[in-house]
Amino acid sequence: MRLPLSIFGILLGVQGLASPVVFSADLETIQERGYLIVAVKDNWRPLGFTDDAGELVGLEIDIATRLAVELFEDETAVQFVPVSNLDRLSAVLNEEVDLAIAGVAITPMRQRVVNFSSPYYLDGTAFLTRDTNIQDLQDLRQGTIALIEGSEAVTHVNYRLPSATLVGIDSYQEGYEVMEAGQVEAIAADLTVLTGWLQEYPSYRLLPSILTVEPLAIAFPKGTQYVELQRFLNEAIEQWHTDGWLEERATYWGLP
Repeated sequence: MRLPLSIFGILLGVQGLASPVVFSADLETIQERGYLIVAVKDNWRPLGFTDDAGELVGLEIDIATRLAVELFEDETAVQFVPVSNLDRLSAVLNEEVDLAIAGVAITPMRQRVVNFSSPYYLDGTAFLTRDTNIQDLQDLRQGTIALIEGSEAVTHVNYRLPSATLVGIDSYQEGYEVMEAGQVEAIAADLTVLTGWLQEYPSYRLLPSILTVEPLAIAFPKGTQYVELQRFLNEAIEQWHTDGWLEERATYWGLP
């Protein structure tokens, strides 16, 4: 059965699929325009966030800027469009941006509606705690763990730690509050999210175990007109892996 695009929007957590404002373009059109339009995060440290000076910084901001250099030899030839998690793919589907570099993991469902580049970083479900008695995942077998309500982490953690008590939270701020109050022993979330948490609250620490592997990649529209764009992105990412630039930038931003 072929599902309408609006249904995919609901399943993927994307909104506003009607009345698109068309900006996205194939590689040739982007080159003629003279700059990239990229959906990014502005509150996901260290992938993309606003620093104390009010500037957008982070690994994904570096990637978008490097793409502008590759295309135009100008690191300023990129327009950043901050988006919420719910709007990351709708910005692509509505053709409001050329690319989304916004903590988007490749999943089979998402691959049905957008294209992806080669991965630039491997994310996954990780655990953060400040309890010195908890050194590895086995110490949480009977523990209390906070997770974002309805997140994919719930399924993974419940499967791996079926005897643990899972506490649903609505936000990471709430997670911080229940951790500080001693109501939970750990929080499970994306490794990239918890890395940013650790940078803000160094009294916490990451456990060594990662439950899942979730490749982060650049999302862009489907269609044969984007074949050259996909080739350009993949070749750039491959070269950045080969020369160590991506790994160097990930290390710079404190990512494991």
